[in-house]
Amino acid sequence: MREAKTLLTADQLFHLPDDGFCYELVKGELRRMPPAGGEHGAIVMRLSLLLGRFIQDNALGVALGAETGFLIGTDPDTVRAPDFAFVRRDRVPEDGIPEGFWPGPPDLAVEVISPTDTYAAIEE
Repeated sequence: MREAKTLLTADQLFHLPDDGFCYELVKGELRRMPPAGGEHGAIVMRLSLLLGRFIQDNALGVALGAETGFLIGTDPDTVRAPDFAFVRRDRVPEDGIPEGFWPGPPDLAVEVISPTDTYAAIEE
């Protein structure tokens, strides 16, 4: 007999104590994200600088960096954190950028693929 998995909510993920690791939530299941390698980090930084400057210079919306969680599914919750994200200006709440996870998906999500990433993991 298989043991039932304990599912977490986005709120529980947000309030986890900091243990030095980054996590995402996929259909309620906690996924620990391995640290990125140097090449991955350099690519993400270059993209973030270029895209971020363009977004800011043209007042298009908000550029968000890696580790920004987006609540993209509920019941059970899914929270993903792309390497870079963009949200259009008209989707930014009137009271500003949320303190917690962004409600809904970004308008653009950039994920730099690492050699250890599998197609199935990226598609999920």
